[in-house]
Amino acid sequence: MSTRSMLYRLARLLGDVNAVKKGRVGRRIGRRAAGRTTGRALRKLFK
Repeated sequence: MSTRSMLYRLARLLGDVNAVKKGRVGRRIGRRAAGRTTGRALRKLFK
């Protein structure tokens, strides 16, 4: 695992912890799902 991927994973984990603390887990899950969907659509568009 590269240093960059490890840092991105750590940032994602810290974001999850922060969301749990602030009680915004549902919002975070929704945004993540929307981001994945958008990424897939753009990938298909520019392939």
